[in-house]
Amino acid sequence: MANGSTAHEVLAVVFQVRQLSTREPQLSVLLWQRAKEPQRGAWSLPGGTLRHDEDMISSVRRQLAEKVDLRELAHLEQLAVFSDPRRVPGARTIASTFLGLVPSPATPELPPDTRWHPVNALPPMAFDHGTMVEHARTRLVAKMSYTNIGFALAPREFALSTLRDIYGAALGYQVDATNLQRVLGRRGVITPTGTTARSGRSGGRPAALYRFTESAYRVTDEFAALRPPG
Repeated sequence: MANGSTAHEVLAVVFQVRQLSTREPQLSVLLWQRAKEPQRGAWSLPGGTLRHDEDMISSVRRQLAEKVDLRELAHLEQLAVFSDPRRVPGARTIASTFLGLVPSPATPELPPDTRWHPVNALPPMAFDHGTMVEHARTRLVAKMSYTNIGFALAPREFALSTLRDIYGAALGYQVDATNLQRVLGRRGVITPTGTTARSGRSGGRPAALYRFTESAYRVTDEFAALRPPG
């Protein structure tokens, strides 16, 4: 950059739908707690300074692996640039944010200072990182409508009830499993595996299992929009 005093950092907003075994699955974001000033004790997005010898994708993957030991990303893409000259104290630092998704039920081991937090109940956030989480969540909600990005949040095989819970947690409202099956099936996003889940303790008919037809991101209907019921 022209201004030698300007630094560039990459920050990852990593989401996972957690607590699928409970009645209230939640979209959660990965945060680490700052141990030093400024804003010691506040929670931050994982990331750090971009090195001169690496591109941004390589940098964010390296820092996720080194700092929070996270390697189980199913999707990673650049989102936005935050360039307010006063966004952090000291030398001007431009931040590029990335959206990362971890599938359920992956349980990556995390360092003691790193935790998953529900996006609807964020702890005190450092700098502008809360705004970054909100922006990433808004982009995820939009992408759930017109792409197949749900593959990066779901297990390899799933019952429709599980997929309903994942979409509901990501979108922030309840989703009807039958309507979801119809929409995603019509677009060729999901397909039946021909197998069924194990019967639960309550017995009953075993649920049919489905899978995403692809494990790579693609636009399925650029004008589509999933909307809340009502």
